[in-house]
Amino acid sequence: MRDKRGKFVSLAESRVNRAIKDIRLIGNLSNRSAYAYGEDDIRKIFRTLQKELDAAKSRFGGDADAREEGFRLE
Repeated sequence: MRDKRGKFVSLAESRVNRAIKDIRLIGNLSNRSAYAYGEDDIRKIFRTLQKELDAAKSRFGGDADAREEGFRLE
């Protein structure tokens, strides 16, 4: 059982740290001098991210989820 725990901790730390890095990179897109975007784009991005977070969280509760593949603004 300890081996499973060690594997979980290792993978969880790696994946969460990668997700944090990527979320910070998404935040960099807010630079209006470098990028053009609208409020609809922002809502789509954060709605999609929240939906995926909710789906991942529900999986820990035993609920099945219907994941969408990929993300596209257009």
